[in-house]
Amino acid sequence: MYFILSKTFAFFTNPSNLLIMLAMVGTGLLFTRSARLGRGLLVASMVAIAVLGLSPIGKILHSVLEDRFPAWSAARGAPTGFVILGGSIDPFVSKQHGEVALTDSIERLAIVPDLIRRYPAARIIFSGGNGTLLGGESEAMYAAKLLEGFGVAPGRVEFEDQSRNTLENAQLAKLIAAPKPGERWVLVTSAYHMPRAMAAFRNADFDVEAYPVDWQLADQTNLYLPMHSFIEGLGFIDRLTREFIGLLIYRLSGHSREFFPGPH
Repeated sequence: MYFILSKTFAFFTNPSNLLIMLAMVGTGLLFTRSARLGRGLLVASMVAIAVLGLSPIGKILHSVLEDRFPAWSAARGAPTGFVILGGSIDPFVSKQHGEVALTDSIERLAIVPDLIRRYPAARIIFSGGNGTLLGGESEAMYAAKLLEGFGVAPGRVEFEDQSRNTLENAQLAKLIAAPKPGERWVLVTSAYHMPRAMAAFRNADFDVEAYPVDWQLADQTNLYLPMHSFIEGLGFIDRLTREFIGLLIYRLSGHSREFFPGPH
């Protein structure tokens, strides 16, 4: 039930969805006795789309997420293992076309061959089931095919294929890892997603180091410049809203011990 509610709630709290629905309601009201209200809603939604879509607000707030955890340092030597979070493959599209369909978070998975080369003794766990309401084939199944194509030996990577969200990633990956005192485990996921992922892993009592990848922003030089398109700007707004609302829900529901996790 929690999973279904979270997916439904996520749709209706996406700013881009809300603004489009607001514009649709406003347009519909233009043909009723509430035409004045309709005009107001339509203007308000269009102004909000323009401001959020073209202004750098999304980038500025997004940088708060990305900069929360610094780049991982290899100075401490080889860790016991790495946990790679899913989100880099679309299992539904992959099934429809019979080929592995990648998302814009492919960096999470693309780093695996390099980790294997640099740390031949480290365990690698890929955690990714199917996060859609309809279910279906797991992301892990397609990740195994893709990594085999990259030349990764079968059995070198351990796959967790039942998780549907970040909370389940943490719980089920811990069961496979069975971490022991003194071991060092490293969590690999997108930089913007790292605070929420760390909240889930800390709540599961799985102590991990943060290895952020999939950076979306370059540096401060272009942080305050306007966006190139409405889609790009609203994409940043939707992503950061999903992460911050997720963090808030984790905290209120007892799935996190802190609202905005950071480095220890």
